[in-house]
Amino acid sequence: MLAKRIIPCLDVRNGKVVKGVNFEGIKDVGDPVECAYAYNQQGADEIVFYDITASYEGRGVMLDVVRETAKKVFVPLTVGGGIKTVDDIRETLRAGADKVSVNSQAVQNPQLIKDGADIFGCQCICVGIDAKKVGENQWTVFINGGRVDMHLDLIDWVKQCEQLGAGEICLNSIDTDGVRGGFDLPMLKAVCDAVQIPVIASGGAGKLSDFAEAFLKTGCSAALAASLFHFRELTVQEVKADCRAKGIPMR
Repeated sequence: MLAKRIIPCLDVRNGKVVKGVNFEGIKDVGDPVECAYAYNQQGADEIVFYDITASYEGRGVMLDVVRETAKKVFVPLTVGGGIKTVDDIRETLRAGADKVSVNSQAVQNPQLIKDGADIFGCQCICVGIDAKKVGENQWTVFINGGRVDMHLDLIDWVKQCEQLGAGEICLNSIDTDGVRGGFDLPMLKAVCDAVQIPVIASGGAGKLSDFAEAFLKTGCSAALAASLFHFRELTVQEVKADCRAKGIPMR
């Protein structure tokens, strides 16, 4: 088993880190740069920034936040939200991001994945996916912060992303997002079994054991969480220690 990663996720809206449940009931958590710095100090393996309303509101990338964070944070930084073109990818990487996460725009323009991977390398391109269960072992892809059902089969889409050159998938379950009942293990396992590239589990972490369970029951490479870390219920070190105690190699 390859070493696993723990990734705090910072959802940003109007320059503030926020958190909600099923994409609703948004609350302010704090300053994104300071939050990212704190997670860097805790030993996070990576940090993810999502501008959660950029696509919906038709805005670009929050480059100022990325620049300030890159000065203080020395683990890989992934940035998503508002990335529509190869130029957006270039500017985001120039601002200090190590990877970009493309979600809504990738569904609407899959060529963006291929062009980004060809120019900047597969390792720079993470495809973020928001998906919801629609039947037994069947999930559909949503865009614009979980607002628009694209009637696109999740498994077909992850296979296409891999073929286009995506280096990684960040898979978020709308059904479990913010609910804190654990990761969506059936969906996560189905995606991990369908592709060879790393898959990040997102949406639903509510207690310490949820992370190890995801690693032990699916092929995911990393687990991402927000609320648990933001509200200081758990630290990155505590999660890693629990996983190591259960025989899971950690970064």
